[in-house]
Amino acid sequence: MKKFIAIAIFVAAGIGTVMAQEKAKIEFKTETIEYGEIEKGSDGVRVFEFTNTGNAPLVIANVTSSCGCTIPKKPEEPIKPGETGEIQVKYNTNLVGPIRKTITVYSNAEESTKSLKIKGRVIEKDNNSL
Repeated sequence: MKKFIAIAIFVAAGIGTVMAQEKAKIEFKTETIEYGEIEKGSDGVRVFEFTNTGNAPLVIANVTSSCGCTIPKKPEEPIKPGETGEIQVKYNTNLVGPIRKTITVYSNAEESTKSLKIKGRVIEKDNNSL
């Protein structure tokens, strides 16, 4: 009986070790999107592309922005190992001036919190050119 209990403990410990090694890993194509100079009212949508390079499904729990002028959109379904996904970011280009915002991604990845950046400048439209 003692041998059976000892074997059961070793098997359970081994399964726990294998399960603990299964992790999602998020790898972004780029962690900063440069808008450059864009005109007021132009398209403010950009996309952060990523791949799950881990060996477990990646779940994006939440994505937040440092400002209400930037609206992020996360994938709703888990991203399987080896698959790609995207986080869409929409900046309000009616606000003239510099763009310096942080988008924070919360997930079940090894690095559970990831900061992304958007940068650039919104300028007034040039109404003099015909």
